[in-house]
Order: sequence, then C-alpha cells, then structure tokens
Amino acid sequence: MRKKRKGISYSKWGYFFILPFFVCYFIFSLIPLVDTIRYSFYEYYRSGVKIIGPNFVGLKNYVSLFQSDLFKYTANTLILWIIGFVPQIVIALLLAVWFTDIRMKIHGKQAFKVIMYLPNLIMASAFAMLFFTLFSSSGPINSILMSTGIIKEKIDFMNSVFGTRALIGLMNFLMWFGNTAIMLMAAIMGISPDIFEASEIDGCTKIKRFFHITLPLIRPILAYTLITAIIGGLQMFDVPQILTNGQGTPDRTSFTLIMFLNSHLRSKNYGMAGSLSVYLFVISGILCYFVYRMSNDNDPDGSKAEAKRLAKEEKKRRRKA
Repeated sequence: MRKKRKGISYSKWGYFFILPFFVCYFIFSLIPLVDTIRYSFYEYYRSGVKIIGPNFVGLKNYVSLFQSDLFKYTANTLILWIIGFVPQIVIALLLAVWFTDIRMKIHGKQAFKVIMYLPNLIMASAFAMLFFTLFSSSGPINSILMSTGIIKEKIDFMNSVFGTRALIGLMNFLMWFGNTAIMLMAAIMGISPDIFEASEIDGCTKIKRFFHITLPLIRPILAYTLITAIIGGLQMFDVPQILTNGQGTPDRTSFTLIMFLNSHLRSKNYGMAGSLSVYLFVISGILCYFVYRMSNDNDPDGSKAEAKRLAKEEKKRRRKA
C-alpha cells in the first residue's frame, strides 16, 4: 500500500518574507509613536543648559496647547491645503479624462505625462527658493509687470496674506497635480471600454458618463488620493517654511501646524511637541475616517437601502394593524 505523499506547504514562507516589514514598523514607527504619546503627558524641556524632566504632569501640556494659537494655525493649514488641493484634483481629473479618451487621438501622451510629473521630482525647498526669487519685490515678475505697464508700483507678494497663501497653494498644486493625474489616468484605464461603448450606444452624454460611470468606478483611487492629500496637507512644512523664512508672514497667516511643531522641537520642549503630535494624529485619523466613510459605497446597487425601506414600511403596517 502506497503512502500518501505529504503536500509541501509554502504558507510559512509568506510570513517569513513579510517579517522584515513588521520588524521595521515596530522599531521605526510603533515604538516612536507610543513614546511620543507617553512624552505628551510629561514636562520635558530645556532651560538654558539645564534639562527639566521628564516629570509627569498629566494633561497640562494639552491645556497649554489649546490655550495657544493652535486653532489659528490649524485654520491656516486647512486654508493652504484647500487652495492647493482643489485646483489640483479638478485639473488632474480633467487631464485624466482627456488623455484616456481614445476618440481625442492626442499625440505624444507619454511625453505629456513625463512633463506633468517632472515638478514632482523637484525638491520642495528648491521650488520654494525659485518662487521666492521670482516673486520678491525686486524679482523678475515685478520687473516684467512694470516694464509692460500693467502695474506702476511693485507688488510685495510676501507681505500680503492673499499673495503668500496664493504662492504656497500654487507651488503645492504644481508639485502634485501631475502625480494625481497619472494615478487617475491609471484608474480610468482600468475601466472596461465595453462600459463606455454601451453608455454611448444608449445615448449617454459625456457629462453624464463622467458623473455616473467614471467617477463611481474610480472612487477607491479618489479616496486614496484624498486621504494621502489630507495627510500631506497637515504635514505641510518645507514650502511655507522657506518662503516665509520660518516666520509665517504676514502676521503668522501662513504658519502651519508642522511649523508650530518645529518651533517646539527647536526649543527642546518635547512635552509640548508630543502633545501637538498627538493632536495631529487624531485630526488626521478623524478626517481620513470621514473621507473613507463618504467614499466607501457598501450598497452599490441600492439593495440594502431598499431592504431597509421595506422593513420600515412593514413595521409601520404592523403598528397600524
């Protein structure tokens, strides 16, 4: 009687290959995160050459944090993010639809994709220095506008709230719209062409096809784009830091949360820095949760909603009976 040969199980190798990720995550992410939360409840700072703490103070750091200009800097960060992200997603969607439309027959698509993505390869610090030079009072933009007679006096972009915020938003838009457009192109190209052909036969217009077919089918990529944009927006630092020389001028209207965090780290106030990091973590989690809930459609065909409606009608009928 032949013995049955035991099958070779390769499942253990999967755990072996993903082990380095969990080791790195545990050492470089989880431990620092727990340590940051722990330090947020401690008084730990440097006074001259003397280090105070760590001494447990409970919620004192959080109370001091909320009594500062925290909400002003939160509003600044959200405004700067909106200024940069709204044009980014609109232009990226428009370009993605254009470049994936076969009937438009656009030549040199690959070259356009490379050109759009190039600003993403430039360091944000170099980008900020370029814009600082271009839009300074003695920069080429003012010189061109004055030589053409469009303006009579130099515009001080860096000392106006609208000018500074507009420049920061423009830089964030230019750096990231290419990356977003390419991701959305990939998502649209993943949709079966048969769906678009069937909608065209049924007489569906381009606008209806975009809102009722394209957008719902690329919803997961849109959610991913929005979540990563929120996290990146809350971590906005290098562009406003360099453009305003770390001052958030004028009147700290371009001072972001990470610049506020950096000021605590420079002053060696680790307790306040920890509490601010926890605040950023919570805000990021809440915003990402709402985005996920809004973009996650658990009832694509409406069957669950219809079942709930029928159940409510049945309850009302029984009560009346």
